[in-house]
Amino acid sequence: MIKLGIYQHYNGNFYQVVGLARHSESLDEVVVYQSLGGDFGLWVRPLAMFTENVMIDGKETPRFRFVDTALDKAPGVR
Repeated sequence: MIKLGIYQHYNGNFYQVVGLARHSESLDEVVVYQSLGGDFGLWVRPLAMFTENVMIDGKETPRFRFVDTALDKAPGVR
């Protein structure tokens, strides 16, 4: 499972997780999320990849960090 709400990608961008879905062929779980900037596009990413840690400048950090369930907690988002 994953909490619905606002997440920050390690590069600083904010996204709203809107739900989980299943790939129609493999039945793998994917996270459905929407960009909170730019074109506000919808994206999907495998759940395992969304929740994994990545190495950035030699430091392990979450790919996406949970911020809050409220949309107004993401800086610059109205």
